[in-house]
Amino acid sequence: MAHRGHPTSTRSFEGEDAMTPSAHQHPQAQAQAQARIHSISSTHLHPRGHSHAHHASSDHSKLRLPHDSSVALDTGLATAIFSSVIEKCDSPDDTSSIEGSTQSAVDTPVDQGENLQCVLKDLDEYEFAVGVAEDRNKRCRRTMEDTHAFIYNYEGITGHGFFAIFDGHAGKSAADWCGQHFHEVLGRILEERGSEQDVDVQELVNDAFLAVDEQLAVALQQGRASGCTAIMAYIRKEGNDRVLYTGNVGDARAVLCHKGKAVRLSYDHKGSDTTEAQRILDVGGFVMNNRVNGVLAVTRALGDSSMKEFVIGAPYTTRTEVGPDNPYLILACDGLWDVCTDQEAVDLIKDVVCPSKASQILLDHALQKFSTDNISVMVVRLRP
Repeated sequence: MAHRGHPTSTRSFEGEDAMTPSAHQHPQAQAQAQARIHSISSTHLHPRGHSHAHHASSDHSKLRLPHDSSVALDTGLATAIFSSVIEKCDSPDDTSSIEGSTQSAVDTPVDQGENLQCVLKDLDEYEFAVGVAEDRNKRCRRTMEDTHAFIYNYEGITGHGFFAIFDGHAGKSAADWCGQHFHEVLGRILEERGSEQDVDVQELVNDAFLAVDEQLAVALQQGRASGCTAIMAYIRKEGNDRVLYTGNVGDARAVLCHKGKAVRLSYDHKGSDTTEAQRILDVGGFVMNNRVNGVLAVTRALGDSSMKEFVIGAPYTTRTEVGPDNPYLILACDGLWDVCTDQEAVDLIKDVVCPSKASQILLDHALQKFSTDNISVMVVRLRP
């Protein structure tokens, strides 16, 4: 069954002001999006490749070199961090932040000079630094259904990175599965097809979302109502350029700072969106109270197999060349964006160097504004 799609978005900020991106979706691939649900636990790895408690092997060493083949592989630094783990800008050999930490970064004061030194070291060595803050929001939520993941030296290549937040609903099983496996699925696709001539990486990101949605159908067969929104970013080198690819389903967002202005690199797939509502009507569904069939507020997600005819996994994707005018990227679930505008988020952290501190500032702001949802915020500080 065909689903309505969106045009492609590709941008370069060089010599132009920030502008609103358009969506990207491949109609021929949408019909492939199917899902089933099953419960699965999360995995935790140290953010610098030193495993703690649970270690997961990686296939990143097999992945291709970038177009600039002079970049050396450093497979030992390809790492991932999932679920309730908070990156605090500690020493790379410090495992204090590992395995399900629920203590916020501000609860454990550390020397600001050490924080800054850690960030600058990461920017020099990895070309970005990551900070994460999350909160169940116990005033309003009994459980935490968000999962996040990020990888330094993704594909075993210095300067490549993978970042994602998955916001679960009707349970955490779909979000946990994506947190554990999305980067693997994308990695396999990049390995198999990334070296093709004139490859369209946006197409590969699109295919990764659809493949994850299909694999959820097999892996998570029992919880057919469970699903998750997803926001994913992938930064890589293409010749002399640094290119940021994003993909999302649902209402988690990516916001890039460009010359102090907020540029949204995602699309809110909600029942209140007229285009999405019409797509659902066209395939025999309905939208009531801005909810798909009166049930689900988002119109696209990974999982939600019982509603997959309407709630599809085909993403919005963007391609953006980044440079000195783009100091950081914000990824967050709707727990932040429900109470904070894109520009407000950029303004709140514009003078904050440490991404962990920046993410905590945004989380605290969401709580102070009485967000009613789980909150997960990831700030990626980019090397100038």
